[in-house]
Amino acid sequence: MSESVLNALIRLFALISDIHDDTVITGREKSVVESFLLRHLNTEMTARYMGLFNEFLGLYNSENIKKGSVQDRKRTSLNAMRILSICEKINEELRQDQKVYVLIQLMDYISLGDEISENELDFLQTVSSSFYIPENEYADLRNIIIDGASAEPASDNLLVINSNEDKSGETASHIYRESLEGQLLILHVGSTNTYALRYSGESDLYLNGRIIGNDETYIFEQGSSIRGSGIETIYYSEVVAYLTEQSIQGKIILEADNVSFRFRNSENGIHNLDFREESGRLVGILGGSGVGKSTTLSILNGMIKPQEGRILINGYNLYDENEKKKLEGVIGFVPQDDLLIEELTVCQNLYFSARLCMSNLGENEIVEEVKRILNDLDLHGIKDLKVGSPLNKVISGGQRKRLNIALELLREPTILFVDEPTSGLSSMDSEIVMNLLKDQAYKGKLVIVNIHQPSSDVYKMFDRIMVIDRGGYQIFYGNPSEAIVWFRAQSNFANPEEDQCIKCGTVNPDQILQIIEARVINEKGHPTAERKVTPKEWADRFRTGIVTGKSTSRSEKIPVPENKFCIPGLIKQSAIFFTRDLCSKLADIQFLLTALLGPPLLALLLSYFIRQSPGNSYIFSENENIHAYLFMCVITSLFFGLIISVKEIISDRKILQRESFLSLSWVSYLNSKVVILFFISAVQAISFVLIGNTILGIKGMTFAYWLVLFTSACFANLLGLIMSSAFRSLVAIYVLIPFILIPQLLFSGALVRFDRLHISRYASREYVPVIGEVMAARWAYEALAVKQFRDNRFTRITFKYDMDESQNDWYANHLVTALDYDLRESKDNIDNAGYERIINDNFRKLEYYIGLLSEKAGTEPGPWKNSLNRESFTVETFREAQKYLEDLKSKFKRIRNISIAAGDSVKEKIGNTELNRLAEEFENRQLRTIMLDELTTEKSLETNDRIIQKYQPAYMIGTFPFGRAQLYAPYKKLGNTEIDTFVFDLVVLWIGTLILYLLICFRLPERIVNYISTVRLKKSD
Repeated sequence: MSESVLNALIRLFALISDIHDDTVITGREKSVVESFLLRHLNTEMTARYMGLFNEFLGLYNSENIKKGSVQDRKRTSLNAMRILSICEKINEELRQDQKVYVLIQLMDYISLGDEISENELDFLQTVSSSFYIPENEYADLRNIIIDGASAEPASDNLLVINSNEDKSGETASHIYRESLEGQLLILHVGSTNTYALRYSGESDLYLNGRIIGNDETYIFEQGSSIRGSGIETIYYSEVVAYLTEQSIQGKIILEADNVSFRFRNSENGIHNLDFREESGRLVGILGGSGVGKSTTLSILNGMIKPQEGRILINGYNLYDENEKKKLEGVIGFVPQDDLLIEELTVCQNLYFSARLCMSNLGENEIVEEVKRILNDLDLHGIKDLKVGSPLNKVISGGQRKRLNIALELLREPTILFVDEPTSGLSSMDSEIVMNLLKDQAYKGKLVIVNIHQPSSDVYKMFDRIMVIDRGGYQIFYGNPSEAIVWFRAQSNFANPEEDQCIKCGTVNPDQILQIIEARVINEKGHPTAERKVTPKEWADRFRTGIVTGKSTSRSEKIPVPENKFCIPGLIKQSAIFFTRDLCSKLADIQFLLTALLGPPLLALLLSYFIRQSPGNSYIFSENENIHAYLFMCVITSLFFGLIISVKEIISDRKILQRESFLSLSWVSYLNSKVVILFFISAVQAISFVLIGNTILGIKGMTFAYWLVLFTSACFANLLGLIMSSAFRSLVAIYVLIPFILIPQLLFSGALVRFDRLHISRYASREYVPVIGEVMAARWAYEALAVKQFRDNRFTRITFKYDMDESQNDWYANHLVTALDYDLRESKDNIDNAGYERIINDNFRKLEYYIGLLSEKAGTEPGPWKNSLNRESFTVETFREAQKYLEDLKSKFKRIRNISIAAGDSVKEKIGNTELNRLAEEFENRQLRTIMLDELTTEKSLETNDRIIQKYQPAYMIGTFPFGRAQLYAPYKKLGNTEIDTFVFDLVVLWIGTLILYLLICFRLPERIVNYISTVRLKKSD
């Protein structure tokens, strides 16, 4: 009892003594007060407070005032004022439950008198009113304490415990206890959830080890028990269950019927779990670290499917897909780790959770629900504070835990699972959180808590506990007080029934684990690694000693209580996820600064240092670094696309676990991420392009550059999301980023030419090698380079004529020349057996390319073409073929000259001055040199069956019918259709992005990584 409560009682006792009709204070009042104090205090403290009582008596009592006089009426009025003054002070100092306790003790004090006066009853009425105690509760207390239950209180508040088996005619709740003499009355004071206990009878009963006096009132607190010789123990949880059962609307029953689960390649898991609980109870799962508490919780809440047995809720199988639909919204789960979005406020976390779980409510109703839960969990004062991270705290650990619980309580699940609710919290915060969970049990929920090391007060809150031992063995399930008694008895403790300290009322839950983990002592007196009792032995003892039979699973199905759970449709989910993520990112200043200022700053740095040209003034056409800028643009966009996306899913992993538990859509969540990332990438790309292109003088290409960089970043966004979903370590992801980007540098064709790759099987012959085709940087860089070279305002004037000129020039001066050389080589070595393979290859090439050139030139070769083989080849064939090749050369030269003339004609119309200006401002010479490969003397590459053009690749149309071509090809062929390379490359990138999106939608990378990890673990075992 606290000092403030005692002081209040002593003052009120003195006033009661002063309101008797007798004017002289007798020794009876003092003896009654002293007896009361001795029940709660030691001798020294009793003497101290008796002295205080005498002081107040002297202050309040006036022996010279005669009964019935005017002064007596003045004294009565003065005492009334004193009562109100004391009560006012008490209201400022004591909680409501403490004030109820004070009133009970005052009633007890008055009831001990020979006769109860009207003044005393008026006094009690005044105190009760001043304490704001409801009139019906005051009447019930007065009935069982003052009146001796002469008139039965409201039946739903009273519990009668006696040995009367006949309940007929009784309206109050009743518990039968054989051999109990007299009866116990337990009254529930609903406003403070207090239980008042009185006993009248001859049995020796003990409340928490202290004898219960006859006709005295006690507070029956959490964790209390009543024991007596030959009488079955009466537990607090049993009393609460009887008194609250009628008030619970919509009963829920959770059953585990012989459930077993084994981890792969391990004996650990859960063994033969039997469990049955109903609404209105707080159940604790206890055990040491790593014994299987979380596994038990996960099996009961539907996250881990057992290999044997069933989990039933009101008769519906939790793991039957056909019956599981009936249980939507019934289960709530609060994991040990935070489910909070750190950048959002407390109110925003609750608001978005409500929108995702209660779509059947309107906006105003959702706001009201959020306000309600904020007030219920005492979070209203911090509703506008950011949640923050555990390392960068804004709200306390206890507030974080209450907020996590609030996220589940919003939708009011009927069964609430909580994993380690007190982990990392102070003792005060732990008690606050557990009181919150206990309140939920009082409201009719079934609350199941996984807890490691509860304090005495927390342990007393549980209605049932389940003890799990190593390997997942269930070694106890029952009342918390009974658990201590049972384990003490199993270990042969002296006085095993002493479950708590008689003086202070505390229990020691740790002794359960100490008994379980007790070690065998060797001959030297040292504990060994061997336990006295193995987990299996404990489980067998429990089943044979306490469990008389397995829990009987109900075959009938009971209607599941209705709840507010209603998830929105897929599109609405995406909108909610998008809004939530957008608010989170807007609140994260560091992210905004990095994401939005990083690209323009990098563009500024990059463009400033590569802005180089001969002379004092900058000329775009003379800048030798433009091709490097194009490539760095692509790499930068890929880098930023990865950086902003790799954290997205991995940082939400716990939240995703909860949202999948609620059957929220993964695709809707993913779509919201994709939309936001694409938006950020679009802003990053335009800021980069505007800064970089302006400084370098790149004109007329803003949209094209933005489109390529945006497309590259979107591809990287999806790649980053895949990495974020597949891996569980952010460090591993950041280590992996260089392994993504470095191949992009190597195999894009910008830094190392494809035909200069060291490994011959990857080296290019005619087309970009396969390893280059799968690199996003290759497509993006080529699209930019082709666009910049071909479509700038200068080159595009005559590009089609330049392309015709280049192609016909190669036909005339390179391809025909190469064919003539092969023809001569074949003629000179026709009879040399050592040249047989070479000659055959030469004839095949001659036949193929003469046909191709004839088609392009619009001519037909003579009959000699059929003699281009070793059997039919003659000198006459040689002459005819050589003459035809010369005619083709002349033909292609004439076509080339026509193209030159047409281009010159266009240029003349524009004028040299304007052409020079356009050339300086729009065409970059270094880029032209690279695109046309002007520094390479090798204009063709001859293989066994082909003469591959290496001459001016930027003017050469791809020849492969399915889009493959050499790097820098201006157009690519798809069947017989020529497609702009810029468009084709962007389409390829978007197809790649779509493929990545589908992969992550079906979570294939995550499954593959998990499978590989499982296989590796299996091998290591």
